[in-house]
Amino acid sequence: MSDVKSETDDERREAVQALESSFSELMTVFRRFVSEAAERVSPGMLPATFKALSVVSRFGPLTLSALAERLAADKGFLSRGISELEELGLVTRTPDPNDRRSRLIAVTELGHKRLADARAPHESRLFDAIADWTIDDIRHLSTLLHALAVGEVPSRD
Repeated sequence: MSDVKSETDDERREAVQALESSFSELMTVFRRFVSEAAERVSPGMLPATFKALSVVSRFGPLTLSALAERLAADKGFLSRGISELEELGLVTRTPDPNDRRSRLIAVTELGHKRLADARAPHESRLFDAIADWTIDDIRHLSTLLHALAVGEVPSRD
């Protein structure tokens, strides 16, 4: 019995190592995408500033504290990035009606357009890369990645 368990543990370890390697490759590609997209939004923009813009676009309006929590980032660093985005006309900051001490960060129409333009080349690459995948396979991968991200066991549906 211990040989079977050991073989299963070894197989699991190898599978996890292969997964880690695949994630490493994917993260390298993703970092390149973020750098290129940031440059397309505004030459010289830092990838972290692009990520902040993306998160506000997806989940905003957000306070700086909520954005920092979502990105697990330093509020001071983020504040400088948000100031840059505001100067570029890509976000606005308005008083939070629920807390007068806070301001809500929201993406402007120009910000949404620049994000869409910056993402377009990579979205088509992903679309092309999985063009021969079934919709069920794409949905299944999405389910698996979500489960991994939140620490759940994926559903078998």
